[in-house]
Amino acid sequence: MKGPTEEEIRNVIIPLMLSGAKMLDRHCPKCGSPLFEKDGRIFCPVCEYREKKGKDQRGVDAILTEKLNKLAAGLPDDVGELEKHLRVMGMIIELIERYRKLEGAK
Repeated sequence: MKGPTEEEIRNVIIPLMLSGAKMLDRHCPKCGSPLFEKDGRIFCPVCEYREKKGKDQRGVDAILTEKLNKLAAGLPDDVGELEKHLRVMGMIIELIERYRKLEGAK
């Protein structure tokens, strides 16, 4: 196990300790970082941090984009159904844009 990097210690662990979280004498089996307890919850701040910054963002983007592509590939001939599809596609595009803006992505 490698443990947290200096950057993770500076940007994740120290602020967590300053917020009142308690560092435990156990380590994360996944990344080697110390486990913390706050508000009755035991967690690894390093793994959770990495997942939120990378995996989750791509996951939401990928899911929404996949839905958008499925709708685009199966556009109906009926005008009423076509309007529904286009409305939903517009909402998905808006969600993708909002999500990226919230996450700070360009």
